[in-house]
Amino acid sequence: MVEYDEPRLLAKKLRDTLLKCGETMNLTELKAEIDTLTAEQHAEGFWDNLSNAQAVNKKLSSLQNKLSKYEKLLVRVDDIEIMIQLCDESEDLGELEGINMELVSLTQDISNLRLETLLRGKYDYCNAIITLHAGAGGTEAQDWTDMLYRMYTHYAEKHGYSVKVLDRLDGDEAGIKSITFMVVGENAYGYLKAEKGVHRLVRISPFDSNKRRHTSFASLEVMPEIDTDIDIKIKPDEIKVDTYRSSGAGGQHVNKTESAIRITHIPTGIVVNCQNERSQIQNREQAMKMLMSALVERAEREMMEQAQEIKGELKKIEWGSQIRSYVFQPYTMVKDHRTGCETGNITAVMDGEIDEFIMDYLSKS
Repeated sequence: MVEYDEPRLLAKKLRDTLLKCGETMNLTELKAEIDTLTAEQHAEGFWDNLSNAQAVNKKLSSLQNKLSKYEKLLVRVDDIEIMIQLCDESEDLGELEGINMELVSLTQDISNLRLETLLRGKYDYCNAIITLHAGAGGTEAQDWTDMLYRMYTHYAEKHGYSVKVLDRLDGDEAGIKSITFMVVGENAYGYLKAEKGVHRLVRISPFDSNKRRHTSFASLEVMPEIDTDIDIKIKPDEIKVDTYRSSGAGGQHVNKTESAIRITHIPTGIVVNCQNERSQIQNREQAMKMLMSALVERAEREMMEQAQEIKGELKKIEWGSQIRSYVFQPYTMVKDHRTGCETGNITAVMDGEIDEFIMDYLSKS
């Protein structure tokens, strides 16, 4: 029947796309790596090194999940092709609507898998540690930093990730001066690493009684959470450890003991803070993880910058080179400076949409 020609063609295209995803994933090597990690998991003394065991289990779970997604999608494509063939032969149009709905669902799921297959960086599977800093502009910039934090939190929740705040410094009147938080979930760093850079907001300020237009900047840094298998060594004499009292909510124990930790890596000048845990020992362990992650991210960035220097395309982070501008006044659009894409009515920020709280917030200002 002619009604099934288009669904049949779409199903064939979906199969072709899925098979290309399988080629990109290199299923033979993927299955071999799963077998290797499974054998290591069952080896004697596996749990003697707890940190290594956790890393192996995490990687094995990620690989098994990726293979399972591919195999389940392949079964769904087989099923829909068989259903189309049977309905076509019996000239039954009663299942056409259900077939079209399943094809729409398959299109989205295969598209998501195709995107995941592109995340092949060494640390793409890791959790992401994000740090936001307010730029010049006082309360206006601090409020913008708070808005960005809430936006990324909503993005994480929408995609099934969890968020853990590691360090936070509130603004004097409103907003946030700086905040470090971890996005926990599979491929979190792979999805969020492209958000690194300067984010600009142009709007009528709710803090200006004259209702003038203000431009605010906030910088975003993102690095993977690294646990084991790291080539970078940190010597004790290369770090300076300071303790201080935690700020914000937390009760008497948190606020009256010096449980917060600040670690400075003297050779590079990298500073990390952690005050989320109640124990100074736990904060120190988390801060050391953050420092290790920052050093790994720095090493990878330096390698990329060297490659960019060879190409002659290295750019500084400054006015005009921000990765994204959110322009609400006088225009109603969001512009991504990496793609040059402009979208009216403030509909494209992440995943093709902006969180409703920003629209509500600005409509009231």
